Amino acid sequence: MVVAALVALCLVRSAARADTPSKADDGGSVGIVVLNEHAIGSASLVQPYLDRIVAIAAARNDWTAARGQYCTSREAAEAYIRSQAPHYGILSLAAFLSMRKSYQLEVIGSAAVSLVGGQQYHIITQTAVDLDGCRGKRLATNHADDRKFLERVVARSSFKLAEFTLVETPRPLLTIKKLLAGEAECALIDDAQLAELSHIPGTDGVRSIWDSPKLPPLVVVAFPAAPRTERKEFQKNLPFLCEGEGQGICAEVGIVSIQAADSSTYAAVVAAYGS
Repeated sequence: MVVAALVALCLVRSAARADTPSKADDGGSVGIVVLNEHAIGSASLVQPYLDRIVAIAAARNDWTAARGQYCTSREAAEAYIRSQAPHYGILSLAAFLSMRKSYQLEVIGSAAVSLVGGQQYHIITQTAVDLDGCRGKRLATNHADDRKFLERVVARSSFKLAEFTLVETPRPLLTIKKLLAGEAECALIDDAQLAELSHIPGTDGVRSIWDSPKLPPLVVVAFPAAPRTERKEFQKNLPFLCEGEGQGICAEVGIVSIQAADSSTYAAVVAAYGS
């Protein structure tokens, strides 16, 4: 719900197809894709909420039509991008780094949202003293689907995944359960998972023995389908989306800030990720 509502807010000032003021009066539809990888909860639960908020935003901006698609997997997001040619996206950092060249993504903003992980990663354990104590042991994680991102951006020079016996899990909470059940000595999780530890029975004694650098937040991007004048207007108005009528909505769904940004905001992680 957090990221779905964020997308709807970000629709303010978007246009449809032509390089004209932000009013979808040509019968076109503003397309938005949201990709929140490793999210807790299914896309089917979030999509109806997203549809309702997008409809409100379209009415406020006098659009002929608008559509949004919430995805929790890169494959689903890419299928939507190829078939619908959206104007904008809000992407998890790893997805942005992987997709930025192939889809010619332009950074136009950043979105800091509470309850959405991915800004910092941790290795947790009940038994190991430090990171060296985890090497050669079983490491549970649901983040190993993008090893390039983990090793180059998250770990930097701290470790390689080959130094552990990976126990890959499909869901965030299952990673923690593997650790608690003794099926892994250590676990690689993100900040959202770490925040959940205190709410899970049996986690007394679980602690972080390694923390990654803090990474930039979700990336607001423009696709080539977005006309230049349209995207500049959209970017200019990003900081105002949580003011006035949007203030209560932002507070309700945990949006910390939405800011205009450019490639310099993500330059360090782009360089670490490489080609």
